[in-house]
Amino acid sequence: MSTSRPTAQDRLLDLLEAGKEPGQSRDFVDLLGESAQAGPPTGLAQRLMRTSVVPTIYEHYWRPALGRIAKGLSGPSMAGEVDIAVNLLGLKPGGSSLDVACGTGRFTRAFGEVVGPDGLSAGLDGSRTMLTKAVATTGPVSVAYLRADAVSLPFRTSTMDAVCCFAALHMFADPDAALDSFTSVLKPGGRVALLTSARRTWQPAHTVDTFGGAFSGQRMFDRGEIADKLRDRGFTEISERYAGVTQIVGGTRGATIAQ
Repeated sequence: MSTSRPTAQDRLLDLLEAGKEPGQSRDFVDLLGESAQAGPPTGLAQRLMRTSVVPTIYEHYWRPALGRIAKGLSGPSMAGEVDIAVNLLGLKPGGSSLDVACGTGRFTRAFGEVVGPDGLSAGLDGSRTMLTKAVATTGPVSVAYLRADAVSLPFRTSTMDAVCCFAALHMFADPDAALDSFTSVLKPGGRVALLTSARRTWQPAHTVDTFGGAFSGQRMFDRGEIADKLRDRGFTEISERYAGVTQIVGGTRGATIAQ
């Protein structure tokens, strides 16, 4: 007698903390219900992500254009970012990955291709309009989406092989709490990959970057700051690369979480 394979959404639900009851949604798990967003608004950039217009142009126009401005001509393309994330995360068939602030799911789908039908590629975002666009795009059977708080992840501890958060940490109200949560849900030896802001070191440019971030509601981290935060949490094998006002940082979670 044959038994059916659990769906990706079934696997995702099995990893949620006890007491996390999803709302009714046919296409993605919704833990936020009628709330417009999970936490306090941080500024213009975050508010735009919840509009009905930005999700329709986000993946092919909005994100690549803003990314090119932030990274400069020497920075990786969107496709290059995906390749970098896959390599940093060390994804394997049958593994599990969490794409935090997944937007319309470009990275989530790419991770799903790598982990294959026996794995799980979960995409998490707080924007209902972003996730509606994500589920409308055909992806691998390993992909499932979740609307939830990106700062306080709703998963049990040590459940994910990989956590990715590209182009979002600088828009969180409490990025340190988010990093704590990323660390908690990772298995020992699991990998994290982050793309976020990086202030330039030349003082006039540093000042411009700071004011520009404040205007748009985005935190401007210093170069090396994210790597230091990961080390403080017990991460090893940390790598850093910089382009323009961005940094891509990867690391491996240690056997224990640093206190």
